[in-house]
Amino acid sequence: MTPVEVIQGDGPVVLGQPHGGTWLPGDVLARLNDRGRALADTDWHIGRLYDGVLPGVTIVRATFHRYLIDANRNPSGASLYPGQNTTGLVPVTDFDGRPIWAEEPLGEEIEARRKAFHAPYHAALAAELDRVKARYGYAILWDCHSIRSHIPHLFSGTLPALNVGTNGGTTCAAALERRVAEACRTSDYTSVLNGRFKGGWTTRHYGRPAEGLHAIQMETAQSAYLETEAPPWTYSEAKTTKLRPLFARILTDLAAWRPSDG
Repeated sequence: MTPVEVIQGDGPVVLGQPHGGTWLPGDVLARLNDRGRALADTDWHIGRLYDGVLPGVTIVRATFHRYLIDANRNPSGASLYPGQNTTGLVPVTDFDGRPIWAEEPLGEEIEARRKAFHAPYHAALAAELDRVKARYGYAILWDCHSIRSHIPHLFSGTLPALNVGTNGGTTCAAALERRVAEACRTSDYTSVLNGRFKGGWTTRHYGRPAEGLHAIQMETAQSAYLETEAPPWTYSEAKTTKLRPLFARILTDLAAWRPSDG
């Protein structure tokens, strides 16, 4: 299994999709417990949600599941949210805080997974951002994520439908952040800027606006595009008929932006 798929476009926007894959090696799948094998923390149908919303967009997507290794975590293992519940580079629990392994992976195995899966994904993503930047002088990474809207172990209450993360405004030009936040605020969806999800390792690592690299994370509540937030995680055509045009408008606006616009 190739750890990463790349669809090259000719525009300035790159879509990162680190959590949509469901593939696991047989030996790894066998070591998960029943709860782990449910793969509940997948960004279900994230590729389908975004496919075709922006002509000319580049897509970099991981094919492997985040339980193998999480491509949106610091490869050093450092926590994204110190002091808050979260999952690690190789998760040992699901988002509900419950164990997912019958036999947990050890240090040497984690490092082997990092080299075989995490590193190739980011090598491909970095290469595409460099290619786009070489053409335009800048590149915009839109990191695509989704999550259940009710997960008490991670956050209280109900998550807004649209969660925009720029790590407190540090990962992209202020004008880009304003455009995205305003489009979400004036939509029919609840939204928040830099709330519980401020941008994962990908957004924070690549977002260097002074160098012409702009990164924004969109964490979409699965209630906004799935029939229900439970197995079999069915994609909702009715809901996405409304959501996809909003994403198309936002991404088209980002693609039209130029650094001279401020």
